[in-house]
Amino acid sequence: MNRDAGHRDSEAGQPHGDELIRMHLRDEQDVFAMRKLGREVAEAAGLEPQDQIRMATALSEIGREVLGERSEAFAAFMLVQDSLLVTIDLPAKAGFQSADGVTLAGRLVDVIELDPARGTISMLKRLPPGRQRPSVAEIRAKLAKLTPATAYDELRQQNRELAATLEEVMQLNAELQETNQGVLALYNQLSEELEETNRGVVALYAELDEKSAQLREASAAKDRFWATVSHELRTPLNSIIGLVRLLVGPGGEPLADEQQHQIKLIGSSAETLLNLVSELLDMAKAQAGRLDPQPAPVDLVALAERLRMTLRPTTGTDRVSLSVTVADDASEIVTDEMMLTRVLRNLLSNALKFTEEGEVGLDVRLDSATHEVVFRVVDTGIGVPEEHQARVFEEFYQVPGPIQVRTKGTGLGLPYARRLAEAMGGTLRLASTAGQGTTVTLRLPIRDGRVPVIDRVLVADDDEEFRATVRRMLSGFAAHVDEAADGLVALEMMALNPPDLALVDLLMPRLDGAALLQRMAADERLREVPVVVVTVASSHQYPQEARTIVPKQGLRRDSLLKAVRSALGQGEDSEAESR
Repeated sequence: MNRDAGHRDSEAGQPHGDELIRMHLRDEQDVFAMRKLGREVAEAAGLEPQDQIRMATALSEIGREVLGERSEAFAAFMLVQDSLLVTIDLPAKAGFQSADGVTLAGRLVDVIELDPARGTISMLKRLPPGRQRPSVAEIRAKLAKLTPATAYDELRQQNRELAATLEEVMQLNAELQETNQGVLALYNQLSEELEETNRGVVALYAELDEKSAQLREASAAKDRFWATVSHELRTPLNSIIGLVRLLVGPGGEPLADEQQHQIKLIGSSAETLLNLVSELLDMAKAQAGRLDPQPAPVDLVALAERLRMTLRPTTGTDRVSLSVTVADDASEIVTDEMMLTRVLRNLLSNALKFTEEGEVGLDVRLDSATHEVVFRVVDTGIGVPEEHQARVFEEFYQVPGPIQVRTKGTGLGLPYARRLAEAMGGTLRLASTAGQGTTVTLRLPIRDGRVPVIDRVLVADDDEEFRATVRRMLSGFAAHVDEAADGLVALEMMALNPPDLALVDLLMPRLDGAALLQRMAADERLREVPVVVVTVASSHQYPQEARTIVPKQGLRRDSLLKAVRSALGQGEDSEAESR
């Protein structure tokens, strides 16, 4: 082995840098020497111990391959910027090609290049940044003092390196085993917590089912109570009214004026109680979904005139006028006449009751854009403060104020009117400004044979009462409404006859709403079906496929139709614009 320290190579094509040492590689002994020299140069240049071993091992692999080709070579060690570069020059006739040794060496250094045309192998190892290194002269001087390495010495050194590496591997294995134990303990802890959470969720669902059953039983008991009480009260009230009519009617005993007045008061009170009992019974029927309208053609001109003649005397003063206006194109509608009369009488009575002076008007017009007849009751009364407008449709709620003390009521008028409106498939909304008046708008769908807005709608929900409510809300808007009690039934029905729109609940047995939406998205026939999600689930449970979502709580026909039009790409309805 020949070494030349301090020589700077200036041959053409050689990378520019400070050469540290050069050696001649001819036999196996030189391979051991090159390995030792590589380790020493790497240490002097500032590489970490592991990188020193990597560089020495890479040189050993390359050296064995070079000698395996019966070739001589020259190895030069240089500092090039912040890297250690080793170049091995082969004779041009060697014809050295890349083999396993070069591949292995490439894994141990940062860059390796083989140029068969020039007969050059270049290996580069980057030096750690930020570390102070000896000068080139100091490294050359240190390398010049090295003694030639024997094969025995180099094998001992390799064994020491191997032992140190094995010790590090054992330490790493121990640390890995300890880490795995920690991960396993954490996994077991998370599994226990998840299992406990699942048990809690199951218990919560069981409790919710129990509470739902109790609520259904309580609701059924309340309905039975109202029906029984209503029936028991109606009989004596009708008897009282009949007796009053006998006493004050023709053929009865002559009565003094005061007696006649008092008996009429008794009859009036009995009629008021009878109307209240009827309202309570209708409210119970509406909540139970058993308030079924009986549609028939209704002459709105005659109905409005009857209401005007009936309610005009109740104003009790010339300071309030009552007017009715019916447009020519809205003179007739197909609906339940008794329900419509009760709603309008209720609205007009309220308006007259809370208007001390000014005007109360009923205006009936056709809204061709929404295919509905619009009834507006407008008054110039005291109005409803904004903070109370959201509660006026609650049962037994009365807006506080001095006029409410003078005008007695039960707080059932508007809730009762809205229930009847929804039973007829319509909507009832209120807009008011305190001190300026109130406008109550009733909208009813036209049932005269015209083409509905949409042909077929599928309602997928496990709540039978809610499906019946939605069916009534879509009356006049959809030609056909199909019902499915769970996601699997809905999927089967859609596969046979795809609907124009689907109303889907998220919480359903067997196949829930989220899974149903995923199945629809995967089916070419169903992926284009517009979907409106109607649910009580919280927002974090909404599936990604859900585009239009409306809450079940307090669902009204106008908000449902607005969501349906949005899902169909028709934008907001004109009802919202008119309000």
